[in-house]
Amino acid sequence: MQKYMKIYNDIGIQIPQLYLPKEGIDLTKWAVIACDQFTSQPEYWQQVERLVGDSPSTLNLILPEVYLEKPGEDERVQRIQASMREYLAKGVLQPREGLIYVERIVGGKTRKGILLSLDLERYDYTKGSTSLIRATEGTIVERLPPRMKVRQSAALELPHILVLIDDPQRAVIEPLGAAKDKFDKLYAFDLMLESGHLTGYAVSDAMEEKVISALRGLAEAETFATKYGIGKDNPVLLFAMGDGNHSLATAKAVWEEMKPQVGMQHPARYALVEIENVHNEGLAFEPIHRVLFGLKGDLFAALKSTFGANFRYTPVASAEEMVKGVDHATGPKQAIGLIGSGKGFGVVEIDHPTSNLPVGTLQALLDPFLKDGGAERIDYVHGAEVVCTLGAQPGNAGFYVPGMEKSDLFKTVILDGVLPRKTFSMGAAREKRFYMEARKIV
Repeated sequence: MQKYMKIYNDIGIQIPQLYLPKEGIDLTKWAVIACDQFTSQPEYWQQVERLVGDSPSTLNLILPEVYLEKPGEDERVQRIQASMREYLAKGVLQPREGLIYVERIVGGKTRKGILLSLDLERYDYTKGSTSLIRATEGTIVERLPPRMKVRQSAALELPHILVLIDDPQRAVIEPLGAAKDKFDKLYAFDLMLESGHLTGYAVSDAMEEKVISALRGLAEAETFATKYGIGKDNPVLLFAMGDGNHSLATAKAVWEEMKPQVGMQHPARYALVEIENVHNEGLAFEPIHRVLFGLKGDLFAALKSTFGANFRYTPVASAEEMVKGVDHATGPKQAIGLIGSGKGFGVVEIDHPTSNLPVGTLQALLDPFLKDGGAERIDYVHGAEVVCTLGAQPGNAGFYVPGMEKSDLFKTVILDGVLPRKTFSMGAAREKRFYMEARKIV
């Protein structure tokens, strides 16, 4: 059996065969940011298009979600799939086998990860799942069909999926960083638009074995139960979704459709991801804010109707004061920043909240408000500046929410189930994963 077909069923992974751009390609133009970023800022993607020009680029292999469900989407999907076949036929992409250790330096922080394939048979995104690979937030199944169109009939997958492990002893990924000088360096370059520097290394066979052994250690039932103070009969959660929840769910949905026709050994059974340690010092959990576009309903009436006497609104003089009021809030009340809606800046306080997290309390208001036609659409954005800028535009409203502690993630998912959707983001928008490596799924 070839190396890239190594499969470790007990921990749900496959050692993949990857495809990297051939020597001589401008990697700064090749790698572009995750497709689900800057969805309300088309000017970012227009800038990317100008930078890339006619050069080989992953921009030609993905569908930025700013264009999702817009005129010309079907033609874009067809061009993407044709570009995949062309890049393979012309040797733009070259195969290599084995794990890749990656380091991303951005904003003075270093993110460390490993590229490997996860078994979609060990993953279940439905509510109440106890699978080895688990969603951390609610999956909106209605969002999957347009994304499935890109993957169906595609020759390649390119991951922006980041999956977390809970490894406080730093036994899985960090030893690769200590040994990287002994590895072959596969690429090292600056990412476009001030998004940092990316380096990839080929993991040696000996270190690959140590990675597998360390992952198996995390998956031992007794170790797992002791870590979280739970019974040994609780199913192990080894891999928790970080970024790209709907991308992995899309891969799962496509696989479930294909499986009866292609059998269990088909490459689409697996999905290429980067795993990171939730304890990596370079990894920060950032909140994901909300923006309502095209307000039609009375937002304040909805707030008062939903929360009654538990609702309080305090206007403030500036965005800075609003952010400070939310980030420094203490006590049982939950604080959420509100921008626009004809009110400038303010802080909403909710007493006796229905959710453990402010973002969950807020989503319980926004879902029915949107369903009843209170706004034309919602977007989920990164950064205080973006939510304030978009929220302040006429006819819009923005909500600034506080972040959550990353150390709480695994235990919360194990004990309480999935978090409210779009609860956290692994880093700010420009820190998101860039497309670099590809894998055949046909």
